[in-house]
Amino acid sequence: MDNRLWINLPVKDLQAAQAFYEQSGFLLPKTDSSNDQQAAFYLEGQQLYVMLFPEESFEAFTQQAIADTSIGSEVLFSLSAKTREEVDNFMFRIEQAGGTVFAPPGERNGMYGAGFSDVDGHRWNFLVMDI
Repeated sequence: MDNRLWINLPVKDLQAAQAFYEQSGFLLPKTDSSNDQQAAFYLEGQQLYVMLFPEESFEAFTQQAIADTSIGSEVLFSLSAKTREEVDNFMFRIEQAGGTVFAPPGERNGMYGAGFSDVDGHRWNFLVMDI
């Protein structure tokens, strides 16, 4: 297996979170392991997988309380884009799927990008970076 990053996220409503990620353009793996206790997604061209778990399952696994995303950020995930149009199109899909764009597409710190929150308040960036 090649190297991948797996991001595990707690969600309040697994079915609503699944619908958001599907509508936003995240893809189901070929060997989909989704069931009533978890859902898996990835973004094409990224070595990144997102695993969604109901909050009670996530708490049992981590043995810690879940961060309240309504009052603070637990982390900010940043994804790379190839073009400005890719960022703009992705943010459109995010809004259509019920996410919140907290930083509209634009130029910041020498990068073009945008920021969004999923339906559970997990925060993401989508950026065009010239590294």
